[in-house]
Amino acid sequence: MNCLNEAPNDVHPNWVPEHAKTYLKHVSMGVSIRALARSQGCHASTILRQVRKFESRRDDPLIDEALNCLSQNIHPETEPENTHMATAAPLSEVDIARHARRILRRLCETGAYLLIAPQMEVAAVFKETVPGRPTRIAVVDRSFARTFALKEWIAGEQLGKLGRYKITSMGRSALKRMIAEDRQSRGEDAGNTPFQEQHKEFGERVVKIHDGSGRKNVRFNFAESPLTLLARKKDKSGAMYLSPELLEAGERLREDFEQAQLGPRVAQNWDRFLTSGGGGWNGGTEFSGSTNARDRVSGALKALGPGLADVALRVCCFLEGMEKAEKRLGWSARSGKVVLKIALQRLADHYGIAEVEQRRAS
Repeated sequence: MNCLNEAPNDVHPNWVPEHAKTYLKHVSMGVSIRALARSQGCHASTILRQVRKFESRRDDPLIDEALNCLSQNIHPETEPENTHMATAAPLSEVDIARHARRILRRLCETGAYLLIAPQMEVAAVFKETVPGRPTRIAVVDRSFARTFALKEWIAGEQLGKLGRYKITSMGRSALKRMIAEDRQSRGEDAGNTPFQEQHKEFGERVVKIHDGSGRKNVRFNFAESPLTLLARKKDKSGAMYLSPELLEAGERLREDFEQAQLGPRVAQNWDRFLTSGGGGWNGGTEFSGSTNARDRVSGALKALGPGLADVALRVCCFLEGMEKAEKRLGWSARSGKVVLKIALQRLADHYGIAEVEQRRAS
């Protein structure tokens, strides 16, 4: 099976950057530099620079894989150079955008980076909330990771056998455009175009209003989640308000939540979500791994119980600020962070994080 769909009137999918198409037409199809220049209405030196640029980018293993995979679409009779290209499923622009919204948003957070190993089918996003102690916060299939690299949304370096990637300025702009396009498709923002929105540092996600009267946008900072901001606060003794274990527990819940593609309605009726038969499931289209992640979220919510589950979902998963969460839940000011800390402590117990730390300390 070819790893990429064929686009109409072209040997490459529509999502492939034009410069990459030019490079592959020259290298894999044997089209001359002058012929490409005539077809694109530019000077031959311009095409030559594009070809040289992509040739130099092949030092990046992910980009080299992506270009080899695209070449397979041109010459399907050629044996693939590795199993990743032989087993990869076809990609679509919809799938790429869906995973990009999730992964690029996590990479926008301070201290986040993507790691990938040569023989791994998936890439993982880690975040160093505590120096020298990375925590996994998201995973994505390898085929999407190399697509992000080809589009210059991520860039990185090799650390031995591992590739470490961070989001680029082009990746941040692409994420903001995708979020703005989502809002415009819902008719929620007719003032700014997606290309104007790409210069802003904030995003929005939709959450159902507590009284069930509709939905409302929740604004959040790409670089910092509410949980991370709260973790930097200190208590009266001068210690960090949230320990690394509690922060890790909150991030694990968010990772499972995003993998499960849970919709905002779950927070308002989470007890129905926990009932047998999945009556409370309001997510979108199923995809690989969503069932297991949904089960993990279900188990975590059961361990938390009413009240604790509400605040954990709002702050950790819906990225609502503490003040907004308190107002929506009808709580008094400054009480939410105390309840959230209790919820995170129970989550850490549920995940076994506290037990692991105790064993390390002993």
